[in-house]
Amino acid sequence: MKTELLLGDEAVGLAALHANIGGAFSYPGTPATEIFEFIEKRHGPSVSARWSANEKVAYEEALGHSYAGRRAIVSMKHVGLNVAADPFMNSALTGVNAGIVVVVADDPGMHSSQNEQDSRYYGEFAQIPVLEPSNQQEAYDLTREAFELSEKFGLPVLIRLVTRLSHSRANVRVEPPAATDDNERLSLPDPNDWTLVPTNARRRYRHLLDMQPTLREWSDKSPLNELSLGGRRGIITSGLAHNYVREVLAGQGDFSLLKILTYPLPRERIRNLVSHCDEITVIEEGYPFIEKQLTGLLGIPGKAIRGKLSGELPPDGELTPDLVATALGKQYSAPLAVVEDLTGRPPALCRGCPHADTFKAIIDATANYPEAILFSDIGCYTLGVLPPYKAVHSCVDMGSSISMAHGAAQAGAHPVLCTIGDSTFSHSGMTPLIGAVRADANITVFVLDNAIVAMTGGQETMACGDQLLDLLKGLGVTEAHLHVIEPLPKNHEQNVDVISRAIKHRGLSVVVAQRECIHNRRKAQAAPKAAQPVGVATGK
Repeated sequence: MKTELLLGDEAVGLAALHANIGGAFSYPGTPATEIFEFIEKRHGPSVSARWSANEKVAYEEALGHSYAGRRAIVSMKHVGLNVAADPFMNSALTGVNAGIVVVVADDPGMHSSQNEQDSRYYGEFAQIPVLEPSNQQEAYDLTREAFELSEKFGLPVLIRLVTRLSHSRANVRVEPPAATDDNERLSLPDPNDWTLVPTNARRRYRHLLDMQPTLREWSDKSPLNELSLGGRRGIITSGLAHNYVREVLAGQGDFSLLKILTYPLPRERIRNLVSHCDEITVIEEGYPFIEKQLTGLLGIPGKAIRGKLSGELPPDGELTPDLVATALGKQYSAPLAVVEDLTGRPPALCRGCPHADTFKAIIDATANYPEAILFSDIGCYTLGVLPPYKAVHSCVDMGSSISMAHGAAQAGAHPVLCTIGDSTFSHSGMTPLIGAVRADANITVFVLDNAIVAMTGGQETMACGDQLLDLLKGLGVTEAHLHVIEPLPKNHEQNVDVISRAIKHRGLSVVVAQRECIHNRRKAQAAPKAAQPVGVATGK
């Protein structure tokens, strides 16, 4: 059996390829980015793999792929599922044709995210099966199984990862790819099942409700959930948290242990554990999802339930072996010493970043406007909130900068400026700009065009350069109030003048700051030139 050293994300990507997917769909977002990138590097000619404009589009493309009879994987970070929530929720009603696996990487501790939301709630909300691997091997195995489950139940299946699993490596034993005919296509589903007008939607929702006992029975009987009865102190773990429990206990201690990898929760195994034990500690990464269902409103008479709700574990941040040991009343010595006296290194814009020069120009152009409001968005440029710039007053979600600027203008604020990257603009900035154009909103929009999705590793952007300018004109921005600047120190005074004039215009103005990301340029310069076969013209 072949073994590969893989990130958790890569294990998912390889499993999807071995499950004979027809397509992979995603928008880059840490900690899920490497799933698609792995598939993009390793896929063969029978697999379609191109970045999507945003997570909603990615999910809908996967849904269409499934409708046409090919398996699809769609991957995103936890807040990306908010963007994809509309098709995600409704796909539970339409069902799937070929299997769809939705992989969502949560970010406890908010290493690169706005919140710590727990995607298990989305799975429960949609009433679909959820799988939560605890290690890289399970990430591979459960992804392959998820496609089978999706087609067995006719539903999308959600796999929940967390940052530590996504971005750590381990040896993974891989199985041979599933045998299939690449030309085989499932017959098209009944159009009435996929057309959610009220009469069809009510029938399909009733079908989803009728499926719930089957899903609960599957979870109850699944061998993925492991129950070991021992002492009268019980532990329930799920996903990555199971590793911390194993590390702390190290085979010692008289505990009963239930490891949960499937949702809906395996009720019979939980009942067996609760009836056997006097107290239960729930150790789970993320929200107290299991703990809340276990305690309900009134708890379990005669049983002590401990975890995040009771205060034995902190309600936020990532779990650690130390926190788990404290909750279990155990002594724990870390196998490796932790260096405590390292100097903190807060994130900062890279030296030579074009965004830095744009922010310097914005600061000088607004120096005489102490009431200026500077909205921003998700991207490297969000670091403009830090000194010496302090040129970001908000960052809420993808595409929010233009919408919030428009709302502030409607409240009478002036001047109102907003910054948004070229990729974020394609993701979810175009729609609010249409409204701002129609209203001729009194705002100045900066599109920071560095020709790349820089924050997540340099993926391709949907529109940059002249194509981006054409797009802005197509959305209704007038040429008279569409300005292009090159953010370089030598152009500072000229750029300040352009921005000042844009601010003075009492209506919509758009400034496009065009300069390639320095890392993208260095990467292009360092890349060896591909050798051309003899007799083949380059076209240049």
